[in-house]
Amino acid sequence: MRLLLSCLFAVALLKPAALAQRGPATGPLRALTSNPRWFTDGSGKAVYLTGSHTWNNFQDTGHRLPTSADPAPRFDFTGYLEFLVRHNHNFIRLWRWEAPKWTDRQPEGMVKYCEPHPWVRTGPGMAQDGKAKFDLTRFSPEYFNRMRSRIVAARDRGIYVSVMLFEGWEMQMTDAWNWHPFHGPNNVNEVEADANGDGKGIEYNMLADTPMGKKVLELEEAYVRKVIDSVNDMDNVLYEIANEAVGDSTGWQYYMIRFIKDYESRKPKQHPVGMTFQYRGGSNKILYESPADWISPNPGEPSESYRENPSSTATSKVVLNDTDHLWGHTGGDDVWVWKSFCRGLNVLFMEELLPSPTWQDSARRGMGQTRRCAERMDLAAMVPMNNLSQTGYCLANPGKEYLVFQPGNKGEFTVNLKDAAGTFTVEWLDVYADRVVPGKAVEGGGARTFTTPFAGPAALYLKLR
Repeated sequence: MRLLLSCLFAVALLKPAALAQRGPATGPLRALTSNPRWFTDGSGKAVYLTGSHTWNNFQDTGHRLPTSADPAPRFDFTGYLEFLVRHNHNFIRLWRWEAPKWTDRQPEGMVKYCEPHPWVRTGPGMAQDGKAKFDLTRFSPEYFNRMRSRIVAARDRGIYVSVMLFEGWEMQMTDAWNWHPFHGPNNVNEVEADANGDGKGIEYNMLADTPMGKKVLELEEAYVRKVIDSVNDMDNVLYEIANEAVGDSTGWQYYMIRFIKDYESRKPKQHPVGMTFQYRGGSNKILYESPADWISPNPGEPSESYRENPSSTATSKVVLNDTDHLWGHTGGDDVWVWKSFCRGLNVLFMEELLPSPTWQDSARRGMGQTRRCAERMDLAAMVPMNNLSQTGYCLANPGKEYLVFQPGNKGEFTVNLKDAAGTFTVEWLDVYADRVVPGKAVEGGGARTFTTPFAGPAALYLKLR
């Protein structure tokens, strides 16, 4: 299986041109005070985050692969990082799975295995998967050493890493609780987090004012402290409380965000803490009102439409628009990437790592293109100003720089340069062909009409001479 993954990476890398070697990721990141849509690394420059993430990039799970094996297939992490570098990506979610075994939904009925885990399996006694029970008071060096080494390897390639602390989808959607370390038959500590006995264990992601609830929370806090102690010194770290925890997890997630911030306040470095959409029963309003530094929404109300017409109105948080919470792993393309970026959003893509050619190439390419533009512009000064362009997608530093996206349905469109004096250079990016086409300079001082010099979606870049 490791050879197979290596081959997938190799095929996917044939088309993109090699990029110049970048330096290590710098930070820690924090919201840019002058323009909090973006992070900054402390240099004053904005940092745009974009990248492909996949289910197997931390623990070995074989998740979504048509195979079942114990031990689980090894993941080619080095090949994965090179894949990201070649596509000019700079962000991943480092996925965590909580159960050592579950019956997957895709492929349907396939039993999957997962290792390593945060706690050692010492026994006495056997867990329900036939292996030694977990001791929830003893941490596994293998787990935390792997976490650290992968974050270091990503840092050295200029890639930021969100450490996923908990994972809620599997408990709701599969039989994972049967084998979860916090299920009574699987640990030596007499811990049973399934308070209502329904076999799901989603109470693990809730606050409960009971002796067992307090014990569970103490163990969770100890685990979070261990994660922070293991990675606090690194600049490229972000935290994510949980992937798609149940809607009733709001109080627990808010508590954990504040817990992390308090614990890190006494440490050398402080890192951004994120909250992603709750499934099922969450709302984007909960994310907006959270104490998190960054959020990942779901499609939202019609006025938000993070799939088709991404909103630019969320200004109190850094927004990472992630296909995982919009489509799962069945949607997202270069047009969606560009729409999101021009609305002031960072962009993430749930990646199956299929070999090229595939529809996923489109999003991979678009993320690399938008990052290239982000690094060329004074992004710290760029804000969405949708009314300046007939296309409705415009990032602008008024009077100095404009980036306009034409999604393919307006070959001719206007840009309002009424308040922009001077001469502007003109460049077009052919999104499909990934080629730059120079245009004739244009004078500011009024509405100007532009005609795309090729078919399909285009990005127009105007810069004051």
